[in-house]
Amino acid sequence: MNKKRGQQSIVFASPPVITSAANIVGPMEGDGLLTEFYDRILSDTLDNNSSWEQCESAMMEWAIKTAVTKETSAIDDVDYVLAGDLLNQLMSTHFALRGVGRPFLGLYGACSTMVEGMLVGSTLIDGGFANKIVAAASSHHDAAERQYRFPTEQGVQRPMVSQWTVTGSGAAVISVIGNGPRITAATVGKIVDMGLKDPNAMGPAMAPAAVDTLWHHFEDSGRQPTYYDMIYTGDLGSVGKALVIELFKEKGVDLSANYEDCGCMIFSKDQDAHAGASGCASSAIVFTGYIYRLLMQQKLHRILLVGTGSLHSTTSYQQNESIPCIAHAVAIEM
Repeated sequence: MNKKRGQQSIVFASPPVITSAANIVGPMEGDGLLTEFYDRILSDTLDNNSSWEQCESAMMEWAIKTAVTKETSAIDDVDYVLAGDLLNQLMSTHFALRGVGRPFLGLYGACSTMVEGMLVGSTLIDGGFANKIVAAASSHHDAAERQYRFPTEQGVQRPMVSQWTVTGSGAAVISVIGNGPRITAATVGKIVDMGLKDPNAMGPAMAPAAVDTLWHHFEDSGRQPTYYDMIYTGDLGSVGKALVIELFKEKGVDLSANYEDCGCMIFSKDQDAHAGASGCASSAIVFTGYIYRLLMQQKLHRILLVGTGSLHSTTSYQQNESIPCIAHAVAIEM
């Protein structure tokens, strides 16, 4: 069977199975809309660590080990861990994996990292190069703010278009056999840069990349948006979500009936998250909690998960560069 479809997509001959998932979140996320779908909620953003960065590493290590334990596997059964975060040189991930002790591939796709890990891991399994992998991602609001914007102690006022970086981590175990939803197809995104330069407005920057990947997924697969019960983007927030719907309307497609953004699902309106949630953990905690549970309960049967990433850095911002963005998609079916 020809596994490559169209320009950017893959159809898996032996679709890998997502056999377990786990997540951990900070206190603000725990007070939000999806409280019942989290495995562990921290009481504060340090959780007995000496820095926010150490807390993020501890969250990822906990999520990975808990996902494996839920599956009743041993950590030594995991062939590879594919994981990443937002910080320079994947700092949080590298220290987390120090305590996991399994072969590891570090990924940087900004907030698209969780889906990128699921995509690459599924390709390894379908190709016969692994029997079991873990895909994981993390972010921490205070650590990310300190790197990308201003230390939170300064109390800098945020514009209404800005989003709140999620404190949390999610991990999914993907196996060659087992019970659970299967990853049946994937679409690899490409860089889309519309020339926007405001790092506070990531939703509008990323939305065209999400539209590009979605459009090519539908073209490559021959599927219509109605094929899926739900289509989820990772962290476009309310502004980016509205832009995706509008851009699809210009193409003659109404996406609004079965489309939602994970960044709009985490915080309630009274939590002052402005345009919604962002960060690597946005799609990671929503998928490993809410979406995965609905799939296992067969309340959802077919979903398309699109990880969205804003690939700017402090260096590129200081050099007055625009913001390159990317989106990757995985089709998941019960």
